[in-house]
Amino acid sequence: MSMENVPFLDMEAVHAGLEDEMVAVFRQTLKSGRFIGGPKVEGFEAAFASFCEVPYCVGVGSGTDALRFALIAAGIASDDRVITVPNTFIATTEAITQSNAHPVLIDVDERTFTMSAERLTHYLEQECAKETASGQTREIKSGKRVAAVVPVHLYGQMADMDPIIELANAHGLIVIEDACQAHGAEYFSKKQNRWCKAGSMGNAAAFSFYPGKNLGALGEGGAVTTHDSGIAEKIRRLRDHGQSKKYIHEIEGYNGRLDALQADFLTIKLSKLNEWNELRQQIARRYDNLLANVGDIVTPFTPVWARSIYHLYVVRTQRRDPLKKYLLDHGIETGLHYPLPLHLQAAYEKLGYPPKSFPVTEKAALEILSLPMFPSLSESRQERVIEHIKEFYQSPV
Repeated sequence: MSMENVPFLDMEAVHAGLEDEMVAVFRQTLKSGRFIGGPKVEGFEAAFASFCEVPYCVGVGSGTDALRFALIAAGIASDDRVITVPNTFIATTEAITQSNAHPVLIDVDERTFTMSAERLTHYLEQECAKETASGQTREIKSGKRVAAVVPVHLYGQMADMDPIIELANAHGLIVIEDACQAHGAEYFSKKQNRWCKAGSMGNAAAFSFYPGKNLGALGEGGAVTTHDSGIAEKIRRLRDHGQSKKYIHEIEGYNGRLDALQADFLTIKLSKLNEWNELRQQIARRYDNLLANVGDIVTPFTPVWARSIYHLYVVRTQRRDPLKKYLLDHGIETGLHYPLPLHLQAAYEKLGYPPKSFPVTEKAALEILSLPMFPSLSESRQERVIEHIKEFYQSPV
């Protein structure tokens, strides 16, 4: 067995075969003098919209911009309640609070770690009331409007969208998908009787192109996808200081534009994305097979309605911390996504959720471990990971 170290993510290998193309587009951009917006960004937007099976895509500066702009463009108002989960990166809730809305957290499903439709039902039916006259749903304790729900597609797998959308429709809520980890993931909708791409099911969806994503820029980047032309047009203005044309500001906006060079890099990588996602799926199947019945390892659960693209491969074990240390001692990097739930972060003490508010999320945070996962992960490196996991469980405690 090879003794080479195994990185958590091999960024050099991802770009090794693309260097000539990327250098060529860099030179083209350098000569053009068009660094912000323009045809390169529009070309990527069209290509990514097609990939996500939606008519509109708007490139922006980051995934956080994408989610914030989607919420604002969809009509979220000051102090509205927006429902999401505590088991996500802080950008999800940052986008909500930066839209002047208030996050409401509900626990996740214990198998998928994505939004629990049961907990969503409980919140909407037990802690909220729908007004007959306006059709609005209001939170009983605060009296504030419940305006939206943000299901987070986690680790490359979509949330259970059919019941979430059904509940949202029944209560007059906007659905904004946080698809920042789900580029190309699919969900089988019984309601539509077909497979649906991440980013195509809600009123809008936010994507991040942070370098480590399945589709990553060589810097920051993000996009919003939508079927709604009005949302798309408002986001085009929001990202560019509210301008409808140069120096004409219809609304107050932000500086949240996508660089032309990053759009070029993303267009090149988008042509490889299906192939890379398939390689990740093959690697995940090998992990599934070779880690079956190893210690107390629980491999990722994939429902029949999900096609994951394995942005991360996350296992569970009650011996997480010693296993993580053992692997690192043997040259194998791992990750934690996420070690401290949002409601327990100092930044969100103001939300008022004490420990034990979300038992599924809090238990998962102590047990999850992300194993190396990237398209060029070789069988020899993967076998090294698996052999050391087996060694760990065979060694004396």
